[in-house]
Amino acid sequence: MTSGFAPVVTPALMASIRCRPHIPRHSWYFIAATTLMVLNRPDEIPKVYRHVMRHGAGPGDDIPGADEQLMMSRKLREALVKASAVGGLPKAINSLMELKKATPEHLLDEPCDGDFNAVSPTARHQDVHATPASKIIERGQQFWNNIYGKISRRILSQLDRSGTEDLGLTARLMYGYILSNTNVLSPVETSYVLIAGLIPQDVNPQLKGHLRGALNNGATADEVRAVRGIAIEICEASGMKQLGEDVPSGWGWRSEVATI
Repeated sequence: MTSGFAPVVTPALMASIRCRPHIPRHSWYFIAATTLMVLNRPDEIPKVYRHVMRHGAGPGDDIPGADEQLMMSRKLREALVKASAVGGLPKAINSLMELKKATPEHLLDEPCDGDFNAVSPTARHQDVHATPASKIIERGQQFWNNIYGKISRRILSQLDRSGTEDLGLTARLMYGYILSNTNVLSPVETSYVLIAGLIPQDVNPQLKGHLRGALNNGATADEVRAVRGIAIEICEASGMKQLGEDVPSGWGWRSEVATI
């Protein structure tokens, strides 16, 4: 994919986000890719991928070994899959296709093609084809409860009573089959993906829930603020601004991005 837009991912941006204090080592790159996906800049995602493959995930300049390269490739792909739950499947498709172009053949995962005994990093094909749906929905419900804590039942009830119960059913499917699968990304890493996917969309009501959800999933407050900071930095590099009296319209946030 070619783009006539100004580049977002620059050496200076990469240096800034990878060295941000309190950011967990193996997270900044999939947080960056998620943000770029939702910003509809899939063309920039290969830059993040090539950078982390050459320089590693830590603040130093360490070329990752083969096992670490595979792990990082899978984390990036899974982040984009999970980001589809908040950012949309079309953007996930375009982003994954761009990422594939930059990924060496030996770091790609092949489809299982109906072989339930085949090895899959997520085992999601087994969730779909070989596991009772009730178990997957129950797993998703538990994941939902862990994120929303005491208000989990009330939030789901609001979705069920939104005018169509299908909104609540959609959430149950997303949480069951997509978000609660933690074979590649842990619960807290999944929370980071959701935060990074929501910030570019100016949806503070949902963002507030997932900032708290990251804490419920085991993140520290400093880590959550670091994830938020990376997403905002990339958004601003893409042209988003804080809207207000000085900037009454345009592409940006209508109020301050929620924090903890």
